[in-house]
Amino acid sequence: MTTSSDQMDAPVPIAPQAATGSSVGVVRTLFLPFNEPLPLASGQTLDAYALAIETYGTLNADASNAVLICHALNASHHVAGVSADNPDDIGWWDNMVGPGKPVDTDVFFVIGVNNPGSCFGSTGPASIRPETGRPWGAAFPVLTVEDWVLAQARVADRLGIWRFAAVMGGSLGGMQALSWAITCPERVAHCVVIASTPRLSAQNIAFNEVARRAIITDPEFHGGDYYAHNTVPRHGLSVARMVGHITYLSDDDMAEKFGRTQREPAAGGAFHYGYGVEFEVESYLRYQGEKFSRYFDANTYLLITRALDYFDPARETDGDMERALAPATADFLLVSFTTDWRFPPARSREIVRTLLKNGQPATYAEIDAPHGHDAFLLDDTRYHNLMRAYFVRIAATLRSVDPVARASA
Repeated sequence: MTTSSDQMDAPVPIAPQAATGSSVGVVRTLFLPFNEPLPLASGQTLDAYALAIETYGTLNADASNAVLICHALNASHHVAGVSADNPDDIGWWDNMVGPGKPVDTDVFFVIGVNNPGSCFGSTGPASIRPETGRPWGAAFPVLTVEDWVLAQARVADRLGIWRFAAVMGGSLGGMQALSWAITCPERVAHCVVIASTPRLSAQNIAFNEVARRAIITDPEFHGGDYYAHNTVPRHGLSVARMVGHITYLSDDDMAEKFGRTQREPAAGGAFHYGYGVEFEVESYLRYQGEKFSRYFDANTYLLITRALDYFDPARETDGDMERALAPATADFLLVSFTTDWRFPPARSREIVRTLLKNGQPATYAEIDAPHGHDAFLLDDTRYHNLMRAYFVRIAATLRSVDPVARASA
């Protein structure tokens, strides 16, 4: 369905339906080496690099059923299934992608790509720089969303995919999907943008800066060369994650989960005023922060949050979003969540209004969900039914369903 400007403020009613579908099973990461230099928006180049990817499903005869899933800040190419390297590692969007799931891998060939600069297998700051034989560290080139799109396009070229049935992502992944529709319009049939924004607000940039300062001022950061010191700025990373995590949840969700519950009463039942962990919400945030600091790279965090800050499709059109989106030829689906205050519904509506002014096809759904920004990752039957219906619509347009021998990686 396509909205009109007077319809899009109303949430779309979606009938509840029981969750269905099964896992894609055990999946293995593929590493694709690229020797052709990647030109970057900064003017720098990445001369040689490797990208980690996973695929699910089977590419049809004319390669028309491919769907690209773009990942958010702390996610990766491991979108669905169980990692062959770790049976406890379930794909970050496993509830969305798989046989019989909203993005049905019995119909679509789904690709997850780990972006350059990340720390989950693709070339990034922790990788060895050929010129020095040491990790790149803080010298790794500055990256933008548009740079990631160019890298993803090279993956598509390598797999023989000229045009995606859909490019899809949530949050920072939604920015990448939007950039695909603008910079490679002929290669995108449907653009699915979830819980995202056309640009960060000043408040969002401020949150990112606080997180970055926590990392940079950690004594173990060593100017980004902490690899040589055999250490990690864990305290800074932990605080950065805590700050970010607060913004991913709604006030109501945090109140329901934690309220003002204290972990244990002080001796004699009296209040104890101090600086230890006393409230359940403190315990939760510290756990999330410490866990994050054990697996995420600090330089990667700095790079990706800067890419978030820089993203603005209208930068090259003097702030004119209509001109910025004019090249897009895709059909758009935009989804927002009522309690998402990090990327609120107003930002998605801004994109929809611009598309409608341009006469471009746009479907918009605003889901009344209590979970804040993280809602795009969770099991909400209305949300999943909407996605299922939209991808059924895409499936009906596929030119071919004849499979070729391209099995899941």
